[in-house]
Amino acid sequence: MTETVEGRWAEIFGPRYLPVTLILCLGVSLFAFNAFLSSTALPSAVQELGGVEVISWATTLYLVFAIVGGAAAAMLKRRLGSRWSLLSMAGMFLAGTLIAAVAGDMTQVLAGRAIQGLGEGVVAALCFALIPELFPSRLVPKVFGMQAVVWAVAAFGGPAGAGALTELISWRAAFLINVPLVLIFCAMVLAVVPRGGKPVDAHGFPGLRLLAIGGGTMLVALAAVAPAAQALALLLVAAVVLATAVWLDRRSQERLMPPDAFSSRTAVGSGLWMFLLMPIAGATTGVYLVLILQQVWDYGPTHAAIVGAVMAIGWSLSSVTVANVRKRSTRRILIRTGPVLLAVGLLSVLAGLQFAQPVVLIVGQLLIGMGFGISNGYIMLTIMESSSDVERDRTSALLPTTQSAGNALGAALAGVAANAAGYAAATTQQAMLSAIVPLFAVGVVFAVLAFLAGLRLVQLSKTATIATFAEE
Repeated sequence: MTETVEGRWAEIFGPRYLPVTLILCLGVSLFAFNAFLSSTALPSAVQELGGVEVISWATTLYLVFAIVGGAAAAMLKRRLGSRWSLLSMAGMFLAGTLIAAVAGDMTQVLAGRAIQGLGEGVVAALCFALIPELFPSRLVPKVFGMQAVVWAVAAFGGPAGAGALTELISWRAAFLINVPLVLIFCAMVLAVVPRGGKPVDAHGFPGLRLLAIGGGTMLVALAAVAPAAQALALLLVAAVVLATAVWLDRRSQERLMPPDAFSSRTAVGSGLWMFLLMPIAGATTGVYLVLILQQVWDYGPTHAAIVGAVMAIGWSLSSVTVANVRKRSTRRILIRTGPVLLAVGLLSVLAGLQFAQPVVLIVGQLLIGMGFGISNGYIMLTIMESSSDVERDRTSALLPTTQSAGNALGAALAGVAANAAGYAAATTQQAMLSAIVPLFAVGVVFAVLAFLAGLRLVQLSKTATIATFAEE
């Protein structure tokens, strides 16, 4: 096999693919940076504008509208084409940025964040949809590896950069830094992204389904801050609403998702389940670890945040390391191993906390990151390869949306588990350590469910590969 067939890192940074690589990384980095923006810039905003009671909604609305935008991305791509979809939604993101940056009260900030989320949700989803369109399959794992690095950099650089801008200039500058980045992004899109073919004719607007997706996601967000009993009820209603949205979409002429989305009978459906379940499991540490370290071990915010970010290091390094794997059999092993490392990592973090062993905890964080890093790229690649050419746009665009939904649902379930175990009311170290056991148990359960979905994905993809070779 030649180097060209295998694919090399130098290719995605070479003259042919470098502009596309930069566009995709910039599109994803805007989403990642702004997802981490609120925690550092908005506390200063509420000091100036008031409205501390709604500060959490700045993040909630951004993510909810990003999920809705991601769900609509494939439809917009079919109607407007890739170029004009990216440009128009980048313009919407820019408008939301300016509204938030010049806001006179927190209501305007929240409106700007919602508009930001809607625009950037579409941009991020389209950047995923363009990967199989603009890159050969041999380079796709490396592109995913680069995007993992972008997320890791955003996890570190997002809060730090926003904090520096807020401290040195103003919280408004943390929003306005997006302006030159968006303009650069738009210029590159005009220069690189092809116009595409003639847009398809429209068949109505899927308003009811988008409303159901947005409403279901909002209920999940409300569950994250509600008392345990109410939160469980909200999650059950949210599950019904979101399942109804999927059911309606399968019967629609203008579908937002592939017809086998979340079906256990196909590789695409099983892969999407895996892509949803792993973030739910990972939310256990993603949401609570920094807080636990501050309360149980008396770590300062910076120290706790650094330990929390170890997961991102493990994710990015492992993703880049396995990007050269070419054998399908090895890729399937990585897919199955990812949830196992995630479960072992969660148990290691719990053991480190219970027995006051920081090294064990850090190893657990690395394992959690590696679980995502070694499997995510090949889960996505397998889903894309299993999707038909007609459905590939819908399938690819649904990937970041599914991951965001998993993060939101995981945060809510983690909150339910922690509140039900009495974590919020615990006043002693021992009480806190006892209360977090159910929290980690929930994470491990979802990691096991992700492993089962991975077994199904591997089985179905292997069957499809054998059938393809038989036909040839």
